[in-house]
Amino acid sequence: MGRFISRLIILAALLSLGALPLVASPADAGSPSLDQILKGIEKRYAGKGFSASFFQESMLKAMQITDTAEGHLTVKRPGNMRWEYTIPEQQSIITDGKTMWIYRPADNQVMVGKAPAYFGHGKGAGFLSDIRLIRKSFTIEQQPAENEDYYRLKLLPREPTQELADIILSVTKKTYQIDQVITHNAYGDETRIVFSDFSFDIDPADDLFRFTIPAEADVVQMDQF
Repeated sequence: MGRFISRLIILAALLSLGALPLVASPADAGSPSLDQILKGIEKRYAGKGFSASFFQESMLKAMQITDTAEGHLTVKRPGNMRWEYTIPEQQSIITDGKTMWIYRPADNQVMVGKAPAYFGHGKGAGFLSDIRLIRKSFTIEQQPAENEDYYRLKLLPREPTQELADIILSVTKKTYQIDQVITHNAYGDETRIVFSDFSFDIDPADDLFRFTIPAEADVVQMDQF
């Protein structure tokens, strides 16, 4: 049961993390415009790739369940991501922009799906693999931040779905890195990911974003769900 719930949490997180006309809120005199903030983010993530540690908290409202996880993310633009979960158990989510693999070594199980269904148009935190997707896929509002060292941006998908209602980004004023991503779906579920220990301007090997299914692994096609 615990593994089923963990799997459900991961799938919900993938779907809810998921799209620019710019909608600027009133800004204080002398503060950067929304367009300037976006340019700062785009410059920060303009390199071939980056990596970071992450802490994830997922809350399923209807089931009153909160689950946490930790791991490491490696990204190579455009479209390549590798999420390596180490806590509470080892799990890999890998995509080359076309195919997505979710590998659970303890179960020798691989779930396979089409990446655009989960990461297309910036879903599934897919915008991190090509930061330009923020402008292309979302309407953006600048909101008051709780911490004066951050900008707070609210992303509204152009075509809302049950799986994605909005995304909240916390962006550091000093470096323009995205330290926190919060997503909500139409059911009131929330996924919060906090990033740390960034390494920018790296060039990960392409093989890191492809997966060879182990022999005798149980393969589940995700388009069956």
